[in-house]
Amino acid sequence: MLETKEKLKFGDRRKIYLRYKDLLQKSESFLKEEDTDIIRKALDETIEYYQNEKLPSGEPYILHLLEVARIVVEEIGMATKSVLASLLYDLVRREKLTFNYIDNEYGTKVREIIEGLLKIFEIKTSETRFQPENFRKLLLTLSNDIRVILIRIAILLDEMRRMNYMSKDYQVKTSVQTFSLYAPLAHRLGLYSIKSELEDLSMKYTESETYRSIVKKLQNTTARRNRFIKKFAEPIKKALDRQGFNYEIKGRTKSVYSIWRKMKEQGVPFEQVYDIFAIRIILDTPVGTEKSECWRVYSIVSDFYRPNPERLRDWISNPKSNGYESLHTTVIGPEGKWVEVQIRSKRMDDIAEKGYAAHWKYKGIKGDYAFDNWMGKIRDILETSDATASEIIDNVRLNLLSQEIFVFTPKGELIRLPEGASVLDFAFEIHSEVGARCVGGVVNNKNVPIRHKLKNGDSVEVITSKNQKPKNDWLGLVVTSKAKSKIRQSLKEDLRKEADTGRELLKRRLKNWKIEFTQDNLNKLLRYYNIKEATHFFASLGNGRIDITEIKDILTEKEAEKNVKNNGTEVREKETKEAKEPQKGASADKEDYILIDDELKGIDYKLAKCCNPVYGDDILGFVTKTEGIKVHRAGCINAQRLLSRYDYRVVPVQWKETREKSSFQTRIRVSGIDELGMVNRISDVISNYMKVKMRSISIDSDDGLFDGYINLYVSDTKTLQSLINKLKQEKGILKVTRTDKKG
Repeated sequence: MLETKEKLKFGDRRKIYLRYKDLLQKSESFLKEEDTDIIRKALDETIEYYQNEKLPSGEPYILHLLEVARIVVEEIGMATKSVLASLLYDLVRREKLTFNYIDNEYGTKVREIIEGLLKIFEIKTSETRFQPENFRKLLLTLSNDIRVILIRIAILLDEMRRMNYMSKDYQVKTSVQTFSLYAPLAHRLGLYSIKSELEDLSMKYTESETYRSIVKKLQNTTARRNRFIKKFAEPIKKALDRQGFNYEIKGRTKSVYSIWRKMKEQGVPFEQVYDIFAIRIILDTPVGTEKSECWRVYSIVSDFYRPNPERLRDWISNPKSNGYESLHTTVIGPEGKWVEVQIRSKRMDDIAEKGYAAHWKYKGIKGDYAFDNWMGKIRDILETSDATASEIIDNVRLNLLSQEIFVFTPKGELIRLPEGASVLDFAFEIHSEVGARCVGGVVNNKNVPIRHKLKNGDSVEVITSKNQKPKNDWLGLVVTSKAKSKIRQSLKEDLRKEADTGRELLKRRLKNWKIEFTQDNLNKLLRYYNIKEATHFFASLGNGRIDITEIKDILTEKEAEKNVKNNGTEVREKETKEAKEPQKGASADKEDYILIDDELKGIDYKLAKCCNPVYGDDILGFVTKTEGIKVHRAGCINAQRLLSRYDYRVVPVQWKETREKSSFQTRIRVSGIDELGMVNRISDVISNYMKVKMRSISIDSDDGLFDGYINLYVSDTKTLQSLINKLKQEKGILKVTRTDKKG
C-alpha cells in the first residue's frame, strides 16, 4: 500500500500504516473483501496528494483523515461509504479529484455525501460570525442525508482534539461555534459521548482556568471515587449473580462542563456537587425481554438503596426523540450520598453512545424512531416560506436544546412536547388551524387558559372558536418551533393585508390632495411618526391607528422636515455636528485598545458591564441592536446565553498594543477573619503597595468573619492577578476571587 512515489519518512509511513490497520480492525463487523480493496485505493490516492503536507503538530496530514474515518466507524457507528467520504472529501474540496471521478470509481452515494460535506464547508463555518442564512443551508444539508452532518461532527471532533497547536484566536472562535451549534446537534443526534467531549473541549479554551481546576480536582478524587463505586456496587453484583443476569457495571464520571454547569446553577463549589458520577448497569438480554429485565434490576437496586421517586426517569416506555432509551433513578448510597443509577440493555447503550447511526444496526426492532418525527419538524421549519433565517435559528435551537414531556390526546395518542410547553403549543402540535383557533383547554378534566403549562402525563383537550385568531402576545406563550413559526406566519399575513389596505388608502388620498406619492414624502411621514419600516406605517394606516386626515397637514407643513414626533412630543432634530462627535470606545485623543475584525477602526464599541473585561482577558464581540458592539469576556455567562441563540452576531475582537496605559474597571471579592484594621490593611495593599486605584469598597462582617466587594481600575490581567496573589498572602484573608458582578 505504501510503495507509492511518496516522500514520507519511515516513521510517518509506519504511523499511517498502523492507523490504517487499526481502521480496518475497527471496521471488521461490516467489511467485505471488496470494501477493504476500495478503502485501500482511497488511502493510496490520499497519500499521493498529501505526502508532503503536515498538521500543525508536525504529523502527516493523512493521519487527520484516517482519524476522522476511525471516529466515523468506532465512535459513531457508520460503515464503508462514510469511511470513503471521510478519506476523499478533502481531495475534491481542493480540486485534486472531480465529482465525476468519485462517481465512477467509488459510487454515486459517496459522491452525494462528499457534495453535502463541501456545501457545509462553503458555508464558512470556521468564521465566528455564523450568519443565519448559513445556518439554514447547514440544516438543509442535515435533512437530506444525516451522514453528512455526522461526518462533519467527526471532522470537528478531531480538530478540537488537536486544538492545542492552533492560535488562541482560532481556539476561541472554533470553541464558541462548537458549543453553540455542533454540541447541541450532537446531543439531538444521540451522540452523548461526543456531545460531552465537544462541550469539555470548548470549555477548555474559553474557560481555561476553571477547566484545569475541575480536571485537577477530579484527578485528586479518583481513588476515593473508585472505592465508593466498588462499595456501592458490591451488594448489587451479588444479587444480580444469584438471579442469573448477564451484565456489566460501570462507574461514569460526569463531564467537566456538566459539573461546572451544576456548580453555577446551584451556586456551590466542586466539593458540594453530589452527583459527580453515575453507576451504569448494562444488561446483555434479548430485545423481547429488555423492558421487564431493566425493571427487575431497578427492583434489586431499590432493595438495597432508597430511591428518590421524584428523580425516576422512564425513557424505556417513552424513548426520547433521538431514540435514547434508559431507566434512570437516584438513590441514597453509602455514607448518605446521592447516586444516579442508569439501567439499560446493551442495545440501548449502543444507541446512547452512537446515536442515530446505531439505529440502522437495529432497524426493524421497534419500527421508526421519534428522531424521524424531529427531522420532519426541521423540514417543516425550513419549508416555511416567510420565516426569516433568524427565526429559523431560534426555532431549531428550541428543538435542539429542550427537554421533553409526554402528554396525551383525549383518544390516548401520545404527544411529545418540549418542557415548558403550554396548551397553545399542544393545539398547534395537533394542527395549525386548531392552534390558530384555540381559546383554552381541558387538562385532566379541568378548564385552563391557553397559557397553562403542561406536565408529564397530562390528558389535554383543546377548546376552539371560529372568531379566534393569533395575536402578537401569543409568541410569549409558546415554546415549540411549530407554534412560533405558525403564529409569526399568521401575524405577517395580517400585517401584509393591513399594509396593502393602508398603502392603497394613502395613494388615493394623496392623489385627491394633488400631492405626489414619493419616497421623500414617505420618509417625512416615517420620521414624523418615528416608524422605521414603511410596512408598519402602512399597516397603521390600514387598521386606523394613524388618522389619514393628519397626513395632508404633515406633508404641507413647512417645518415638517425639521420636527420629529417622538412618543407624542415635538423635539428639534440634533445638529449634524453631534453626529461627528467621537464614538464611544473610539476616543479622538486616545488610541483604540480593541481591534475589531482584524482591521476595522473607529467602530462604536463598549466593554460589557456584566463581566468587565480587562486587557489580557479572552474576549469576543457581540453586535447589539442599539449599542454597537459589546465586548464580553469569553466565559461571561451572559455572553454564553447570547451565543446559544445569536452566534451569528459575534465578531472577532482582540486587544491591541497601545502606547498609553488604559484603566479597566473590575471587581474582586475578599473574605476572611474580621480583625481590627483589616480594611486599612487591604486598602494599603491595593493603593500603596500595588498602586491600584480603588473606586469603592463594601465590607460586611458577621460572627467573626468578613465578606466584601472592591471595585478597582487596573491596566491588565497581569496586574489584577498580582494584586489577588498579594492579598491572599495577607494574614487573616482566606479567599480572594474576581467576580463578574457589576460595579
